[in-house]
Amino acid sequence: MSPAMEHPASSVSPTGKMIRAEGTASGGQPAKTEPRSTRWGIAGATRILEKLRTRAATTPLLRHFTGGGEDSPNIAIGQGLVASLMVMFGSWGVGWIPSSQESLLSRAKPLLPLRVEAAGVITCTLLLALGSMLLFRAWLRLRQRSESQGPGAVKVIVRAIWIWSIPLFFSFPILSKDVYSYLGQGRLMHAGLSPYSDWVSQLPGWFAQGSDSLWAESSSPYGPLFLMYARFTYFISGAVPEYGVLMMRLIAVGGVALCAYTVVALAKISGRGAAWPLWISVANPLFLLNMVSGVHNDGLMIGGVLLGFLLVARKRYLLGVLAVSAAIAIKPIVVLVLPFLGIAMVGRHATLGRKMLAWSFAGSVTLAVMALLGWASGLWFGWIAAMASAGSAAFPYAPVGLLGMLAGWIGSLFGGDLTVISGAVFTAFRAVSLGLVFWLALRRPTGPPLLYSGYALLAAVVLAPIIQPWYLLWLIPFFALSRRYPIAWERALYILCLLLVLAGVVDQLSIGQWFSLLWVRIFAAVIGLAYMGYLVFIDPKTASTFGTERSAGQAPGVR
Repeated sequence: MSPAMEHPASSVSPTGKMIRAEGTASGGQPAKTEPRSTRWGIAGATRILEKLRTRAATTPLLRHFTGGGEDSPNIAIGQGLVASLMVMFGSWGVGWIPSSQESLLSRAKPLLPLRVEAAGVITCTLLLALGSMLLFRAWLRLRQRSESQGPGAVKVIVRAIWIWSIPLFFSFPILSKDVYSYLGQGRLMHAGLSPYSDWVSQLPGWFAQGSDSLWAESSSPYGPLFLMYARFTYFISGAVPEYGVLMMRLIAVGGVALCAYTVVALAKISGRGAAWPLWISVANPLFLLNMVSGVHNDGLMIGGVLLGFLLVARKRYLLGVLAVSAAIAIKPIVVLVLPFLGIAMVGRHATLGRKMLAWSFAGSVTLAVMALLGWASGLWFGWIAAMASAGSAAFPYAPVGLLGMLAGWIGSLFGGDLTVISGAVFTAFRAVSLGLVFWLALRRPTGPPLLYSGYALLAAVVLAPIIQPWYLLWLIPFFALSRRYPIAWERALYILCLLLVLAGVVDQLSIGQWFSLLWVRIFAAVIGLAYMGYLVFIDPKTASTFGTERSAGQAPGVR
């Protein structure tokens, strides 16, 4: 729903800024006079910033990154490139790098000033925190500047995705060091052990190779196909972590490409514009920073599911089920979308009998694929037990994780076993999420399969004992391809994405033990929150996106 539809008493400027009808407020009431402190606070700041922006637009070195007409998306793309370069350089100082003897870069002399000197660490922290927030500004401005491109907006957004991704490809892992856990699980398999029943911590020197201690004593949540690739990567890389990260990043970027292709194709099939779903899901900085810089396999997983729905929409049912089966073999959690893939084959209004046939077909093909991969990997169906025991590494800030740990702690006061009690709570909520999935699949009439797949994954995420920031990225494509949402919902999503990226930056700084991690984190948080406040309340070009245009719009010459 467009801002104009949400705010009938407003008009929309070419910049995307909502301008309230002069002399009125919402509801047709006379507009209230802003307090002098407000008029000369935020509004004064926006007026000064707008003048600075206008002056910068005439400076030869800056005019390619500031100013320009609102129909010039290259300006936003250039700003995003600068932001990505800042993230890249920042990651070289505070990104994750193992300390093992096999590492090529852990003791590289050019990097030492960035990683062991206070000035280098502070500078890189500043670049990482500020660059990630600046990338959000470029993303918001990209939407505003590409709206006038019509059908060409999709090409503009695709170009932005790849231009922004190039520097991120050369960054050290940020926001997470899960990629080293991937390599550790590949090493487990190479040693003849099972990541489903054995732990990374059983390997000598595992900590120096970069694995997160949180996952070092947990069963692998990944499927046999991905674990086979992890084993292949460890073998080919010769245990050199930089080579392993490069190979993992290649498939992560492949996941970005697959998501971009399938989102556009599914939007066209549904008759909707593809620009907004592509922008909100794949061009989203939360997505790019986690998939490319963070080297996560979630993009490949979601891309595989979307490809399955795309093939089914094209009446290529077997190929569609095979694509989703491959996604399940990467991360088994997406087995929850299988019922809705079957509904997509026969239609929402099909009889229960036809749905049962579709489910039997999809289930049989998936079972055969997983059995074949289980045989090839030697892991068989160990992923089922691993999924059932998920929660041993519960995060206290996941609601169910917090509840389970609290119940276990209370029970332990009365002689109970904390692990058993918390495990029972996790199992109960897991059963509730499965019940919701069955209800969604069996209810009449059934909703849109893509949307209901999003609901199923939402239930699995919210009711899980573990919630990672990038789990939000599982959901966005399904909801974005199904419908448009009120502007207030979009704004809430923007804020949430900003907060999740900043939380990842602050939480996942890799610095030497001779520095105060607390103070470096505080520094990163202050920088990030300050720029976030600037985007939301002060920036004359982005304040309207967050609904603060009333304050920003009072400044003369900013409209």
